[in-house]
Amino acid sequence: MTNRKNGTLYVGVTSNLRRRAWEHRNGTVEGFSKRHHLVRLVYSEEHPTMASAIRREKQVKAWKRAWKIELIERANPDWNDLFHLLV
Repeated sequence: MTNRKNGTLYVGVTSNLRRRAWEHRNGTVEGFSKRHHLVRLVYSEEHPTMASAIRREKQVKAWKRAWKIELIERANPDWNDLFHLLV
């Protein structure tokens, strides 16, 4: 999640991406993402298990910012909001 292209980045894990992205967009959960108005879903990954998703979350969180931006831009060069693509 982000607030704009090259803006603040948030990496998280959830079992329901549509619900969690909606919560970000509507500011229903207090915390970092609400304070920084992180409402744009620009990248996501699916994982077969919650354990593998958590491992990946920790891995990406430990990355340098430039690596995270490269990951986003490979999949979504214009940083379009992908929320509307969620089923």
